[in-house]
Amino acid sequence: MFSIILAAALQAASPATASVINQISETGTLTAPRPTTASDFPPPLRPTPAAAPEPIDWPTSEGDYIVRNFKFRSGESAAEVRMHYTTLGQPHRNAKGEIDNAIMVLHGTGGSGKQFLVPQFANLLYGPGQPFDISKYWIILPDNIGHGGSSKPSDGMRMRFPKYDYDDMVELQHRLLTEGLGLKHIRLIIGTSMGCMHGFIWGETYPDFPKALMPMACMPTQIAGLNRQWRQLAMDAVTSDPAWMGGDYKTQPVQGIRTAASLLFVAGSKPLNNQALNPTRDQAVAAVRAAVERDMARRDANDFLYQFDSSRNYNPWPGIEKIKAPTMWINSADDFINPRNFPYPEWTVKRNPVIQFRMIPESTETQGHGTHTWAKFWIEDLKALMARSED
Repeated sequence: MFSIILAAALQAASPATASVINQISETGTLTAPRPTTASDFPPPLRPTPAAAPEPIDWPTSEGDYIVRNFKFRSGESAAEVRMHYTTLGQPHRNAKGEIDNAIMVLHGTGGSGKQFLVPQFANLLYGPGQPFDISKYWIILPDNIGHGGSSKPSDGMRMRFPKYDYDDMVELQHRLLTEGLGLKHIRLIIGTSMGCMHGFIWGETYPDFPKALMPMACMPTQIAGLNRQWRQLAMDAVTSDPAWMGGDYKTQPVQGIRTAASLLFVAGSKPLNNQALNPTRDQAVAAVRAAVERDMARRDANDFLYQFDSSRNYNPWPGIEKIKAPTMWINSADDFINPRNFPYPEWTVKRNPVIQFRMIPESTETQGHGTHTWAKFWIEDLKALMARSED
């Protein structure tokens, strides 16, 4: 039957069409010619995203605070939990002798406090006259448990490390600030991604401690739907790799980590920006392969599993009304992890008037989920929050 239809088509077709049909008949496939000229591509998106500014060698100090006999919500205990932190500036004490100029910045899953020394964040915030001027404020950048220089599974305990969650992480932050650094209140807590979620927990758990909150790139709801699913797929990729060996691997389970890193790339994607940076197939392939390799090089499989599993019972939604501190919540429209069409922001601000919300519009310069670290997109919101929460 197909040969009859093909013969009829050949008789009725133009020479060009007949050539295409002959190709299908002879090879069973139709191969498009390889693009060879500029006209084969659409015009590039403009403007092309600008490069990040040059880094500055900021004057920092580092320290460790040991939290002793800590009991986790899993029922497990640890004789010692090390909380590592980086600071900029110096503490200032008011007439009562209390520190009144502290700002804490909380990192995301897999990050560390030092990520906030990158120029797209630091160069716009820490300098003279800027919102976090380090001659005026004491900036505290903790490494959460399971991350950076703080206690984590890869220190030696592997999968025998206590199963911490977000509430444990916030309590350890509180212990660092109060017992370790002597704070009774804090001027501002600003957090990105996981740190954004920690910000909502802070506002509900310790409502009188922060003077202001600025959570960025999250939702104040249980992690469910696609957000839970891609996270679970990434964890399953690691634990399904035979090389993982229940966490007692001899070498990193490379294939599991590769799949997890690939999912992370998609979750952190920035469609317009990426198209502007990688307008051709070959550029896109080279860029994604390089990004995945960079990600894999810094991953430890067990640390990764703990980091991602720690969100398992996050759900501040029932207690949103408990937040007292003026709050500026920021998301970005090109964030795959926190989609722009969810109704939760509208519902949240109706329930609690101290919370304001803004969605950063998508452009060729926004960074998807990572827009939270590019201060130029939200610095005016930060200034307004600082003014709104001033005595």
